[in-house]
Amino acid sequence: MYQERRPDEEEPAVRWLPFQLNPDLPVEGIPRQEYLARKFGPGHVHSYLRVAGVGREVGIDFAFDHILVQPNTLNAHRLMLYGAKQGYEDGVAEHLFRAYFLEGANLTDQAALASVGERAGLDRAALAAYLASDGGRDDVLRADRDARQAGINSVPFFIFNRRTAVSGAQAPETLLQAMLDVRSRKEE
Repeated sequence: MYQERRPDEEEPAVRWLPFQLNPDLPVEGIPRQEYLARKFGPGHVHSYLRVAGVGREVGIDFAFDHILVQPNTLNAHRLMLYGAKQGYEDGVAEHLFRAYFLEGANLTDQAALASVGERAGLDRAALAAYLASDGGRDDVLRADRDARQAGINSVPFFIFNRRTAVSGAQAPETLLQAMLDVRSRKEE
């Protein structure tokens, strides 16, 4: 869409920044049903019907019932950081979302994360060694803290050229307009 409106420009780069929705969860996560009961109350029938419906409209078959563990995502964010440093950030993000939302992967499991990274093109052995270390941990925690201090408290949250913020799930046209507006102000 952006290229159609601005054919002479490079497509904007996307950077994925760490933000943990549940930073206080134990490193091994908790059972998904327990998490949902805590969040919505006992006996609450949680519903992703709207999200699942929209997903089906665009060819994404969410499998929320396959998610058994509500993860602490610190290591998943470390995987993203590692992927970004190797030039595979978008691929890692895509495979991470696919693994969790379509396959129900346990994102607290380092072997599962190494598999995600390998599918995205990363060297599995090097990634497994990185995940077994504390590499990137402080960087992720610092970025998460910085986001919270900037007032971010939910995802998705988009920041365009460090100037314009758009919070929440938005129509593609809304995001495109925000990009174009920021670009126009930069040219002035």
